[in-house]
Amino acid sequence: MADPKSDEGFSVAGRHFTSRLIIGTGKYESYAQNAEAAEAAGAEIVTVAVRRVNLTDKSQPMLVDYVSPEKYTFLPNTAGCFTGEDAVRTLRLAREAGGWDLVKLEVLSDPKTLYPDMIETLRALELLIKDGFEVMVYCSDDPVMARRLEEAGACAIMPLGAPIGSGLGIQNQVNLRLIVEGANVPVLVDAGVGTASDAAIAMELGCDAVLMNTAIAEAKDPILMASAMKHAVIAGREAYLAGRMPKKRYADPSSPLAGLI
Repeated sequence: MADPKSDEGFSVAGRHFTSRLIIGTGKYESYAQNAEAAEAAGAEIVTVAVRRVNLTDKSQPMLVDYVSPEKYTFLPNTAGCFTGEDAVRTLRLAREAGGWDLVKLEVLSDPKTLYPDMIETLRALELLIKDGFEVMVYCSDDPVMARRLEEAGACAIMPLGAPIGSGLGIQNQVNLRLIVEGANVPVLVDAGVGTASDAAIAMELGCDAVLMNTAIAEAKDPILMASAMKHAVIAGREAYLAGRMPKKRYADPSSPLAGLI
């Protein structure tokens, strides 16, 4: 059995991270609050929606003035893209703006559900791999499609726990567990986390990390929630490494019955 104290983080695309909590950079009241949340979360990676976050207009508040790329690994993503072409174009612009080649790909199917369009996602992934990107991929919780993405060159698989921004928590533990068991690259739950117990469940299932944005940004106290999420991810990972007791159909006394007076 693994020693929980030996857990030293996870690696993706040759980069090692000790924190297993990744946070976003959207929906916060300000970049200053975003920076405070990142600090409270103990995050080392922050996702950046290239189409929505100001990275280049110096006449306006810029994310990099508060959340430093020297302290955090920026993970550009394609939030808001509904075609493979848009996603590829967006990440090429991100590479030109900041030199980033580790990226997060998401290609959405429709504005109502924000579910990933897996056909477009796979097509965009193949184009980005040919273009020299290291691609972490947001996807449905489908073990078969997760395997296809890995075979196509994804450096990490990021299945949703529930629809983006819903806060519904982990809806399909069975599929997430199957994805984890079948993957040879890191698996990160991306989307749907609402509170600390959701993050703990994701980690207890064996996921390598959890990515979240709305759960922290729209909490009544985002900074306190960021701290709660940090502890939940640590606790869930330790529980996974410790190995939970088997579930039983009937009661089992904590104290042995043999030898009673």
